[in-house]
Amino acid sequence: MHSPLENPAFIDAIVILGAAGIIIPAFARFRITPIIGFILVGILLGPSGLGSLQNQYSWLQFVTISDREAIEPFAEMGIILLLFSIGLELSFKRLWSLRRLVFRVGAAELLASGLIIASVLYLLGQNAPGALGLGLALALSSTALVLPMSGTKSPVGRAALAMLLFEDVAIVPIIFLLGAISPAITADGGWDDLGRTLLLGGAVIVGMLVLGRLVLPRIFAQAARTKSPELFLAVSLLVIILASLATAATGLSPIVGALLAGLLIAETEYHGEVEVITQPFKGLALGVFLITVGMQVDIRVVIENWASLVTAVVGVVLVKAVVTGSLLRFAGARAGTATEAGVLMASPSETTLIVLAAATQAQLIQPQTAAFWQIVTAIGLTITPLLARFGHDIARRMEMRSGGGTASDELPVEAQQTIIIGFGRVGKLIADLLTTHNQKYLAVETNIDTVARARREGYPIMFGNVSRNEMLDRLRLGHAKALVLTMDEPVLSVQIVKKVRAWVPDLPIIARARDIEHAAELYQAGATNAVPEALEGSLQLSEAVLVENGVAMGPVIASIHELRDIYRKQIQEEGDLEHEPKLKSMSTSTGQATADDLVPDGLSPQEQT
Repeated sequence: MHSPLENPAFIDAIVILGAAGIIIPAFARFRITPIIGFILVGILLGPSGLGSLQNQYSWLQFVTISDREAIEPFAEMGIILLLFSIGLELSFKRLWSLRRLVFRVGAAELLASGLIIASVLYLLGQNAPGALGLGLALALSSTALVLPMSGTKSPVGRAALAMLLFEDVAIVPIIFLLGAISPAITADGGWDDLGRTLLLGGAVIVGMLVLGRLVLPRIFAQAARTKSPELFLAVSLLVIILASLATAATGLSPIVGALLAGLLIAETEYHGEVEVITQPFKGLALGVFLITVGMQVDIRVVIENWASLVTAVVGVVLVKAVVTGSLLRFAGARAGTATEAGVLMASPSETTLIVLAAATQAQLIQPQTAAFWQIVTAIGLTITPLLARFGHDIARRMEMRSGGGTASDELPVEAQQTIIIGFGRVGKLIADLLTTHNQKYLAVETNIDTVARARREGYPIMFGNVSRNEMLDRLRLGHAKALVLTMDEPVLSVQIVKKVRAWVPDLPIIARARDIEHAAELYQAGATNAVPEALEGSLQLSEAVLVENGVAMGPVIASIHELRDIYRKQIQEEGDLEHEPKLKSMSTSTGQATADDLVPDGLSPQEQT
């Protein structure tokens, strides 16, 4: 009986699992995307790295990957699971809302980038069919890397999703186009095959849409009744595999079927459970794919041809970034959004490798040419996280400039407005309520990313560090209507209350407190109101539990008020206060804020309206 250690596939699996177990937590510890780590593992441990030394050092066979082709099926499964998970986050209604971006901007981006790259390659001596194949291949962007970084709900994510959807659909026509212009077959036969595939694929997709809506809810309902996670997982994987096989059998890409399966399940009430239960498989399989990408890079070839490779990578990135950003800007996107999306999608794609293989098989390009551009693609995929960071920083600066000034003086500070310091979830909620009641406000935040995002959403916000006295002076608090402190920094909030109370004795100061002890410190420092978030959250939870258990509302409210009186006295004792502090309930018996609760003390009835 042979030992498992004599099986290369078994050893490769151990190396991959070990890499995932080390890379993911290690890179997360330093807040670096594990994407780079997996690609570096492929470069270091692959056949072109330490794997090439197995003949000299036999022990390397236990820590390196010897056969890239053996793990490619797992990499393809990773892409399929990734597209399936993307489909789960979407809906047909949302896709329909993106139709203009998908079929206008997406098509224009692919064709324009492809034709520009093809023209440059043709001028450099590549034959016309080969230049067209390379141009279309390099114009594709990475669905596997871009969407996990951009998401699908932000403006950048929606733009990227729309263009990537068109590219995923366009893969099959591109491959058949390359086959149609191949010197090995006649053009008529190639176009006939393309039309037949698109017709058959369209029929299969329509059939899947009809059957999916009728069958999937019943299948998952039966699986859910068993209360067996294993069966639920098996049904989910079965749906993914069948959908992928159905589209692959017609000549379409299997990722189209995976995306469609995710869309169909997203329309059911089981999409949340399916997303959670398939998440670990998607992450591991995606890691395998990224390792295979790293294996495409031969360090020796990179060193020998570094100048040509750098020129090629920079050229492709520049063309795609400029074309994508310009088209998005022309379509009405904000300058920052267009720039960030353009830079994010500037690198080639994993599907570029598929199109390069098709172009080589069609005899449009030489194998040596394909190998060169495979390395360019692998390098482009490796630097995608860096491009994402770079694009985000550029977009942030553009948003700051477009807001009307530098990061420290964007908006004028008006009299009789509420100043909100801190714009996290609490600050944003307060701002929304002030807007609802036609109250002017200005938000101040130290996180530049939060400022840029809030400004894109239309909030009046400025960047500033309120720990500096100069920044507090600029806020003209002597003319403000109220000051609200929502940041979760207990020491800083107490310091600000002390400073402001010394400067403006009559200004209402409402502060978020972490607990009772912090609330006592804030009252002692001069806060008008301090709301202990832990206390109020506990009281509201208790109220909800008692009401759901059938206790009458009257006794519940009485108990809540009694507890609040107890805590009020505790805060008075903690802070050595002369008067009992104010602890206003943020909810009525119906759980909604009253008008009195939302207005700071010290405002007249006229000001309250």
